[in-house]
Amino acid sequence: MNRSLALIHVRTLTASAQDGLLIAGNLRLPCKLGRAGRCSLKREGDGATPRGLWPLRRVLARRNSQGRLRTGLPFRFIAPDDGWCDDPADRNYNRPVKLPYPASHEELWRKDHLYDVVVILGHNDRPRVRGAGSAVFFHLADPQGGPTAGCIAVSAADMRKVLALCGPKTKIRVW
Repeated sequence: MNRSLALIHVRTLTASAQDGLLIAGNLRLPCKLGRAGRCSLKREGDGATPRGLWPLRRVLARRNSQGRLRTGLPFRFIAPDDGWCDDPADRNYNRPVKLPYPASHEELWRKDHLYDVVVILGHNDRPRVRGAGSAVFFHLADPQGGPTAGCIAVSAADMRKVLALCGPKTKIRVW
């Protein structure tokens, strides 16, 4: 029987708080955080990664983008018309949407491939609070080393290692 991790820890390494360390079991992996570091009170568009304890809701991935992924998390493939609403005034705020979509949104099928594997974090989803931040994900890091827009990011190789340890009860703590 496979036992999944209960908790993944993320902490910062630098004063800017854009560089972090992700600790998953015995793994110690570099990660990137939001361009504005971390915050305790997340706001839409602030560029900060929210502090807190977040469940890992679901893995979304492009078919054949990273080979076969092993994980105990719920999983589905994304399509070019998959998006995520980030407009606080819209009824689908912080929810998946199909493109084209009239309100402000993110495309999950990105040209830069940062969302080829993305884990939806349970930030501001139950209940959703308008303006309290949307599309806070755990996804692939920018190969150029840049920060995220408020997410947590690791290399593709490290993502595969972490996902193999995760199950439906795994949570991630940002502190």
